[in-house]
Amino acid sequence: MLSINPSNLPAKENYKFLIGSIIPRPIAFVTSLSEEGVLNGAPFSYFNIVSANPPLLSISIQRNGGKRKDTARNILHHREFVVHITDEKNVEKINITSATPPANESEVELAELSPTSSEKISVPGIKEAQIRFECILEHSLELGGNNSEPSCDFIIGRIVQYHIEPELYEKGRINQEKLGAVSRLAGNDYAKIGEVFTIKRPR
Repeated sequence: MLSINPSNLPAKENYKFLIGSIIPRPIAFVTSLSEEGVLNGAPFSYFNIVSANPPLLSISIQRNGGKRKDTARNILHHREFVVHITDEKNVEKINITSATPPANESEVELAELSPTSSEKISVPGIKEAQIRFECILEHSLELGGNNSEPSCDFIIGRIVQYHIEPELYEKGRINQEKLGAVSRLAGNDYAKIGEVFTIKRPR
């Protein structure tokens, strides 16, 4: 087995090992509002659950050359955002939003996604997602980097409203087959859920 010290590797090599090993990763499509009111949208695969009581989720937003991305800057300013689950039906359009247009242009418009009003926050979501979570900022941390310059913004959001397509909702549970969530692998690769197997947990 290879034994490699990550401190001896450049960031790019660590990145390759991580995204090739920690798979599959769920994809959060996040909408946020700029100070000028532009609806920003971007996908993030450094995304997961933090807590169910209260319902919290996390997104790690990597910086470019030490500079915050629009999504992190918008969330820290407005303290509100919407997280959508990426699925087989919307992944093509959501992939378009990973482009980097000027800050005054909306990726949501670029991908021809359809904004829809939220109930408890000012940030719109998109109609193309079967599940979306209205979130408020719970905590934010600056992490990573060298020479005291952070390399990412770690965002923890509290879910204040769920939106779920009725056909997915069955007796308090989500039908994962109907959802058809997709995940990120390495490079340009994505994955569907694939074969599902069950193992009972010990008591």
